[in-house]
Amino acid sequence: MTAYFIRRLLLIIPTFVGITIMVFAITRFVPGGPIERIIVQAQQMQALGMGASSEGQSQPLSEEQIEELRKYYGFDKPILVSYFLWLGKVLKGDLGTSTRYYDPVWEMIRDRIPISLYFGMISMILIYGVCIPLGIAKAIRHKTVFDNLSSIVVFIGYAIPGWVVGVLLLVLFASHWEILPLGGFVSDDFEEFTMIEQMGDLIRHTILPLISYTLGSFTVMTLLMKNTLMDNLAADYVRTAIAKGLPFKKAVFRHALRNSLIPIATHFGNNISVILTGSFLIEKVFNINGMGLLGYESVVERDYPVVMGILVISSLLLLIGNILSDVCVAIVDPRVQFK
Repeated sequence: MTAYFIRRLLLIIPTFVGITIMVFAITRFVPGGPIERIIVQAQQMQALGMGASSEGQSQPLSEEQIEELRKYYGFDKPILVSYFLWLGKVLKGDLGTSTRYYDPVWEMIRDRIPISLYFGMISMILIYGVCIPLGIAKAIRHKTVFDNLSSIVVFIGYAIPGWVVGVLLLVLFASHWEILPLGGFVSDDFEEFTMIEQMGDLIRHTILPLISYTLGSFTVMTLLMKNTLMDNLAADYVRTAIAKGLPFKKAVFRHALRNSLIPIATHFGNNISVILTGSFLIEKVFNINGMGLLGYESVVERDYPVVMGILVISSLLLLIGNILSDVCVAIVDPRVQFK
């Protein structure tokens, strides 16, 4: 097993290089970027300075100035050369500098990690803490009123995207009834509150985004747990145990449940990157200044160093999460042997 995990760890290197070099190449061909943004800003300043429209002044920068900008941002070199120069900085812990805010990328990401981690951890605890018991109850009470009603609810939740639910919740609870805040992570005067008031304010700002975060995953995990457990309850080994006199409840929790947790375990490691990076659209809807919103704005504004910095963290977490998934499967199912 040790040799297997060593090989998996070594495979992270070529996989990481493949992911990052593909996205890095895409950023070189996508229109718009720091140079184009500087040219537009120069055109606007020129138009304001002349007090007229910028017609006839389509190129305020000279070719020499544009070439200097290309050298500054590394666009004058071939893609592979620029990529390996960037990769060398990443290996030293330097993710570069934002072309929009001119702040170090790592500092921008570091300030937003706690916010996304807060929502990610709570949503994962809720998803696993509710979905597993609910899936067990639905499997045991299959085709009952409880199963049918809960299935209607989870299918409706699955059919509606989380960010759409977020908009609907904001319209109802924040705009129409004014029960909960419109968005943000905390109130503007959060620092002036007492500790109890701060906790209450944080909870009020957490409720609506948390519902949007958990809705889609909640449905998938519940149905996965139910269907897997039903398959195991119909298996020969469970029917044999019941035929020998083992109570149904013990047959479920001692035999069928553990095997039913294997598919759940395979998803656990993959959720690590989601915990940290959050959701682009949900954080945009609720104006939560987390990793998701930072990634969304960096893509829209063509802030390529930030895009690549977030990609580095999310891809590494996803690759490590795949290995952790194998570990979880081995813990749940002792029959699994990695060779």
